[in-house]
Amino acid sequence: MQENLKQENKMGVMPIGRLLASMAWPAIISMTINALYNIVDSMFVAKISEDALAAVTYVFPINMLIVAFGVGTGVGVNSLIARRLGAKNFEEANYAAEHGLRLALINWALFAVFGAFFAKLFMSSYSDIPHIVNDGTAYMRITTIGSIFVMISMMTEKTLQARGNMILPMVSSLIGALTNIVLDPILIFGYFGMPKLGVTGAAAATVIGQFLSMCFCIIVLFKIDNFYKIRIKGFKFSAKIIKDIYEVGMPGIVMQAIGSVMLLGFNAILGEHTTAVAVLGVYFRLQSFIFMPVFGLNQGSMPIMGYNYGAGNRERLMRTFKVAFTAALVYMLFGFLLFQIFPKNLLDIFEASSQMKMIGISALRMISFCFIPASFGIMATAIFQATAHGVFSLPSSFIRQLASLLPIAWVLMRTLGVQYVWLAFPLAEIIGFIFSLIALKYVYSRDIKNLQSITIAAV
Repeated sequence: MQENLKQENKMGVMPIGRLLASMAWPAIISMTINALYNIVDSMFVAKISEDALAAVTYVFPINMLIVAFGVGTGVGVNSLIARRLGAKNFEEANYAAEHGLRLALINWALFAVFGAFFAKLFMSSYSDIPHIVNDGTAYMRITTIGSIFVMISMMTEKTLQARGNMILPMVSSLIGALTNIVLDPILIFGYFGMPKLGVTGAAAATVIGQFLSMCFCIIVLFKIDNFYKIRIKGFKFSAKIIKDIYEVGMPGIVMQAIGSVMLLGFNAILGEHTTAVAVLGVYFRLQSFIFMPVFGLNQGSMPIMGYNYGAGNRERLMRTFKVAFTAALVYMLFGFLLFQIFPKNLLDIFEASSQMKMIGISALRMISFCFIPASFGIMATAIFQATAHGVFSLPSSFIRQLASLLPIAWVLMRTLGVQYVWLAFPLAEIIGFIFSLIALKYVYSRDIKNLQSITIAAV
């Protein structure tokens, strides 16, 4: 118990710069590895055939939703646990962790039923080519039914991160991603005596990696960390706990769902410009290497801010936000310069054709102007969620990705053409920046500003 108290106490006393670095770098590494996995996975599937890649691409929005529900619910649990630990309410922190694991199972059941019974119907709505429908159906069924592993591992990772344990969740992510990368070519192409499974092999590699990640998480939660006491029997759901979890987590779920809709909408705006669609796909793979480290800062700073919010330490809460935002801004400036100076080299990674480069070089340069305002929006989301104001995260994402991005893109496409449609990204981020700034000022003046005096009065 003494060691557990010491673990929580570091979030209240350790110098912010050192604490944030220790909390964020594991998340940054694991998320960057996952970004690498997404690129490598697509490269292997593309080697089967273009139709195979299309089949997996059709399923991608469903996989995004699985991650959305897993991460969104996990973020809600993470925020609630961190706030209860900051207030020294250890019993309710444990109760939140118990809810998290059971909610993960409920989320899995929803996707498993959908995949088992509606996968073929879903694929048939996108394509009438039999082998694309069959490949996509098999891929979806395996990944949705097997999503129990990723749901539990994501929830366990967030539960551990709430106490400041960032290393072991990082190891969990690495186990899953690296297993996937290793097994992809073996199961897809049938190396080392294994059967040649094609797209089914890609799905199997994903699920096996998630299974091993889950096994590691369970061992950590019950044998190594040993802080939470998860009951198998005698548990009852609390409507208040569920409300508190999804008050913070639901905006994250909806935000990722919005991202899926945004991709579908932007593809529709590009229409028959298939080369432009390919450029858009390349951009989203490349930008993950820029955005993932910043999301790692988001994850690393959130439990620190949540803990100090619960403890009533306004100065330390805002100091964490300022340090994290400064680091995010510096890294985004690096990404901006990378896209401005080396767009051709980045496109060459994907063996881009001359026509693709003609569109892509200017597109990457234009889009990269969104990186700088995005750094503020991402870190503002962290402080909203850490202080139980996650409701502001949703309109911020909606404004950036749907309400402004798609209409602006539609207008630019019809007035200036495909060469300038990419300006929609920085313009939408500027609008999102303005909203996030106004929302943060509101949260600060209504809640954070008086946090210390409220806590003292309560004492």
